[in-house]
Amino acid sequence: MLDKIGIAKRIAKEVKNGYYVNLGIGIPTLVANYVRNDIEVEFQSENGVLGMGPFPFEGEEDADIINAGKQTITTLPGASFFDSAMSFSMIRGKHVDLTILGAMEVAENGDIANWKIPKQMVKGMGGAMDLVSSAENIIVAMMHTNKAGAGESKLLKRCSLPLTGVGCVKKIVTNLAVIEVTKNGFKLLERAPGISVETIKKATEGSLIIEGNIPEMVID
Repeated sequence: MLDKIGIAKRIAKEVKNGYYVNLGIGIPTLVANYVRNDIEVEFQSENGVLGMGPFPFEGEEDADIINAGKQTITTLPGASFFDSAMSFSMIRGKHVDLTILGAMEVAENGDIANWKIPKQMVKGMGGAMDLVSSAENIIVAMMHTNKAGAGESKLLKRCSLPLTGVGCVKKIVTNLAVIEVTKNGFKLLERAPGISVETIKKATEGSLIIEGNIPEMVID
């Protein structure tokens, strides 16, 4: 089973040379720490940063340099800062190659719910709705089940929470598996180290397609 760092490391393998990538709040922000050193990637944050680097070491933080989740970040040579209008022009204009988001629920048809739990106060949906409506390639980083709810699946037939986007998720990486979203449901691609296919089946409410031998993830 993977922890949050393991999920981030596996998703980092999906990042290709030359990509422009937007990282959502939560697990996705960790991905920048694990991208291969031999490729060039531009990380974009909707609060107005292009060229984000890994998180700073303790004592080296600059409170004025943050990502959309208000975490202190580093910037790489050539990084730039700009206003929200420019940032969302990049997003809405489809200039971002890959968007990596967290989620509370994903449905088997690719619907995503990640911005609101009814009756709980939220500051707003942030840039999530713009990202999911504009991005061509969305990978979700999430836990497979809800720990607070005694292990109920978060990969569902239909989302129960308010939707952020419809039919937009392409791939999901959880603590248990790598899953592709297809027109016929969730397709199991890889399983986490030490996790059986049967465990993944039990943890997935939505339709799960299993074809042939499912390989174990390679993280490092």
